[in-house]
Amino acid sequence: MARKTANDDPLAPVTLAVGQEDLLLDRAVREVVAAAKAADADTDVRDLTPDQLQPGTLAELTSPSLFAERKVVVVRNAQDLSADTVKDVKVYLGAPAEEITLVLLHAGGAKGKGLLDAARKAGAREVACPKMTKPADRLAFTRAEFRGAGRSATPEACQALVDAIGSDLRELASAVSQLVADVEGTIDEAVVGRYYTGRAEASSFTVADRAVEGRAAEALEALRWSLSTGVAPVLITSALAQGVRAIGKLSSARGGRPADLARELGMPPWKIDRVRQQMRGWTPDGVAVALRAVAEADAGVKGGGEDPGYALEKAVVTVARAARSRGR
Repeated sequence: MARKTANDDPLAPVTLAVGQEDLLLDRAVREVVAAAKAADADTDVRDLTPDQLQPGTLAELTSPSLFAERKVVVVRNAQDLSADTVKDVKVYLGAPAEEITLVLLHAGGAKGKGLLDAARKAGAREVACPKMTKPADRLAFTRAEFRGAGRSATPEACQALVDAIGSDLRELASAVSQLVADVEGTIDEAVVGRYYTGRAEASSFTVADRAVEGRAAEALEALRWSLSTGVAPVLITSALAQGVRAIGKLSSARGGRPADLARELGMPPWKIDRVRQQMRGWTPDGVAVALRAVAEADAGVKGGGEDPGYALEKAVVTVARAARSRGR
């Protein structure tokens, strides 16, 4: 539910996505890339972090080529760019190149405000991607997801889904997609209850908890029990994703009391304590490996593979091994 400026052409020379909501930032990027590839299937996409955009790199990427190819240059965490690179970007904003779309992802706030102001002054298309910290915002987001999918959901169903999933917008969006794919007609509270509360929720999170703790045998046992009792495979991949992302979020967060971290990360304090215990064997590389494994399993259970059970078992084993990556 990102908000946009009046200039809503995704192929505008510069798009400025401002905020800290990862899902909305990623969607802003995907929208630009999809529009560029629709115009030219051979569009070259460069997705860069601040350390990859050194002084002179932007000029090199945006210089005219022999074949005049269309290009999308994405710069993440633009507020962290070095002073010299910011100068390069400001120069580019004054004279954007043809057939090139620059996408700047900026957290907002005081850091890097000079670049933010320069992009706005240059007339950049702006997409607001604010962190959704209020339950009312997440409820509005859920309603918009159903509307965007062309489906009807009762207010009670939307509220039940927010209550069951929590503050993770990716998980909310995934839950809406799953309900839209599986359920015909209006989605009501009873449908949400069958999918996201009770035994299914408990058992899928048991699988995830044992996996992120590195307890592969117990995780596989819980997985097989869950599947035998009719738990939807997508609920298990969702729980695995939530578990691994929580490890990644907490491991990269600044130290502090559980209450402070809870506000920063959008988790309840009790979950901060649990994730702290679970993250002891994890490394950043382990988190990356686990997330890829869960993504592959998610694709497999949604039709990309012949055996959802095998896809889930493979992911569970990979996650459990990643949980013991420290010290290897």
